[in-house]
Amino acid sequence: MNGMKVTAWTIAVFVLPCLLLYVALVYVPIVVSFYSATLDWNGIGESKFVGLDNFKVLFTQDPVFWPSVGRTLMFALFSMAEIPFALFIAILLSRYVRKPNFLVSSYFVPVILSVVVIGQLWKTIYNPASQGGMLNQLLISAGLGEFAKTWLSDPHIAIFALYFVSLWQYLGYHVLIQFTGVQNIPSEIYEAARIDGAEGLTADRHITLPMVVPIFKISIVLSVIGSLQAFDMIMVMTGGGPAHATDVISTHMYNMSFLSMKYGYGSAMAAFLVVECLAATLLLNKVFNKWEQKFS
Repeated sequence: MNGMKVTAWTIAVFVLPCLLLYVALVYVPIVVSFYSATLDWNGIGESKFVGLDNFKVLFTQDPVFWPSVGRTLMFALFSMAEIPFALFIAILLSRYVRKPNFLVSSYFVPVILSVVVIGQLWKTIYNPASQGGMLNQLLISAGLGEFAKTWLSDPHIAIFALYFVSLWQYLGYHVLIQFTGVQNIPSEIYEAARIDGAEGLTADRHITLPMVVPIFKISIVLSVIGSLQAFDMIMVMTGGGPAHATDVISTHMYNMSFLSMKYGYGSAMAAFLVVECLAATLLLNKVFNKWEQKFS
């Protein structure tokens, strides 16, 4: 039976509405944000064109900006570091648990909880022992009282406390992705490898890892982009404090745009964040394309 011939104009008619909607919702706001970054504007009154002055102040005179960039990148690095651990859990679940779906679903529960709920939960856990903080009470009960701290009030450790909460929340998300990838590997490949004497870690090295590279890539990209945009959990738990010690790009942008009423300056940070996410995506795609070629 001959396939139905469809003209390019017909395809365009069906694609164009969705394409216009996508452009209007994604690219137009980005362009507007870049334009707003060239204005001295409070978001309400009259604006004044200042060219690249906002970027000049951002890169050379803002004492909070570059430390917030460093914390944002650390968020991304910590997020990437949990992906191999998630893959390891997925392999164990797939290999040694007879009915793993319940465990995978259990690990996924923190992902579907509201960030506000998670933030309030962990704020309570991190509270001082005198205020019922479970972590400090456990440390004191175990005779490790010297390790009890004001986890969210100490500028030196507050950001690491937030990193841990983020890793805890999204571990199940990446376990689910990696578990799906491992489950989709045909069992016949492992059986053939077992006949040749390759099983366990050897089979994982030569079969599992090469075949889950595309799935691994998805987890890495999602974790990095999500970390670069980290905002809600930080605002719930610390608001960027104490003394800007937990500020990341998004929280600093929010404070400048809506609390200090420097909308043009905040738009400059938004533009920087867009470029940073784009650069990270392109870099990761390039790295993983080389990996896929190596293992193909």
